[in-house]
Amino acid sequence: MAVTKDLNGRLYKIVDELVRQGVTLDQARREFEKQFIVSTLRTNDGNFLRSAESLGVHRNTLRNKLGNLKIETREYLAAGRRRGARSR
Repeated sequence: MAVTKDLNGRLYKIVDELVRQGVTLDQARREFEKQFIVSTLRTNDGNFLRSAESLGVHRNTLRNKLGNLKIETREYLAAGRRRGARSR
């Protein structure tokens, strides 16, 4: 419960700042989703299947999101291959 309260407090501060800067809900949602996906790819060494599972989406959905959000995947794929992880 304390983790949720701390997270909510941090999110409140971020959202408050975004609102003051005039960021739209769509802009905020897209940037959050992009950052969340990038972080997941890094955590999983560029492995698409593990990343999709971690995000709770099908790997094809993840690929579609990468395209829609214009996330460049080469660096994550290369990182995974260097570490011996299988990337698709």
